[in-house]
Amino acid sequence: MRLTVVGSSGSYPGPDSPSSCYLLEAEHDGRVWRILLDLGNGSLGALHKYADPLTVDAVFLSHLHADHCLDLCGYYVMRKYHPTGEQPRIPVWGPAGVASRLARAYDLPEDPGMTEQFDFREYDAVPVDVGPFTVKPVAVVHPVPAYALRVSADGRTLTYSGDTAPCEAFDLAAAEADLLLAEASFRVGHDDPPDIHLNGRDVGRTATAAGVGRVLLTHVPPWHDPQRALDEARTSWEGPLDLAVPGMVVEV
Repeated sequence: MRLTVVGSSGSYPGPDSPSSCYLLEAEHDGRVWRILLDLGNGSLGALHKYADPLTVDAVFLSHLHADHCLDLCGYYVMRKYHPTGEQPRIPVWGPAGVASRLARAYDLPEDPGMTEQFDFREYDAVPVDVGPFTVKPVAVVHPVPAYALRVSADGRTLTYSGDTAPCEAFDLAAAEADLLLAEASFRVGHDDPPDIHLNGRDVGRTATAAGVGRVLLTHVPPWHDPQRALDEARTSWEGPLDLAVPGMVVEV
């Protein structure tokens, strides 16, 4: 399973990165299968650098905030009006209400909305199989319904935090993952509101308790210094640690 970081900026696109989007690829049945974890604002254009967006097999949305889903609007246009013809529907998984949320985002009537381009499906805690990938959604703590995504393929596992506050569900989703891709939006010691995001130290604590193989910090907002997030994670995690940046490729 190969991870390519398409966008890693937290809360909104930054000067060096689009918002959250992660491309996973793995070979199966004689071809490369591709899924996206999130498609935040600014990420669709950047995706072209790493793969033809029309070759994506499914999209998994961690939650429905703009920095994690809004480029589905552009993707809808691309798949509907592409000069080679309207493209086949692909599954788009997300929290309850995902179809109506995206219809409203593009000012479409909810019927049909984007349902002729995307086969919208709502998470129900049951693992989802797409080619070689098995994706297990785990409900986590955030102001809106949100999910960590535990993705397995070829005997390897990646856990993506989405957006979450520290919680037992996130710890369970991370258990023994080969790679923990986790947001670090907050800073230690800052008076942040509760039940929204992680800081680097939170990520390190989860990684240590869960016995993960490697940590990749992401979703650091442009107003924060990513080095501080790394330093805070290092206070509670002694294993391999890196910052997710666009174009980074990781073999999981």
